[in-house]
Amino acid sequence: MNSAYIGLGTNLGDRESYLMNAIEELSSHPSNRITAVSSIYETNPWGYEEQGKFLNMVICLQTELSPQDLLACCMYVEKKLGRKREIRWGPRTIDLDILLYNQENIVTENLIIPHPRIMERAFVAIPLVELDKDITLPNMDKPVREVMDDIPDKKGVRVWKQKDGEGAFGLSGN
Repeated sequence: MNSAYIGLGTNLGDRESYLMNAIEELSSHPSNRITAVSSIYETNPWGYEEQGKFLNMVICLQTELSPQDLLACCMYVEKKLGRKREIRWGPRTIDLDILLYNQENIVTENLIIPHPRIMERAFVAIPLVELDKDITLPNMDKPVREVMDDIPDKKGVRVWKQKDGEGAFGLSGN
């Protein structure tokens, strides 16, 4: 089995429903098993800023899929949930990014792992560290949490629904 972390993001329609549907779709694949889910964070848009706020989270899954097959699975889920790629970093029903796959460095024409912008995006790094406070990126000598101060826009990442100890969510007071 392989361990993968996937970032999820959405800013159209019923945002929470898109996140939950994406998790359901990923977990329904016979080669995938979700092992951890972060809290849900509301975040300011990144890149293209003329759009609504996002809900973001990170999941960890165990998978028998290769990185390329996992990418195909993620793209299938995006398409099934109505993702249209019209504006780079623009509005979307759902976005699924493979952040990490084991501790491998993978560079192909259509896939780079670890995701090249993890350390630029607080909306990815914060829920990633929530799932594993000691997580490091391949070729990184310190855990991500130790270099979080270097990540911009942390103030734009707010807990929207806190994950409780039982794996359920409750609305945040933030």
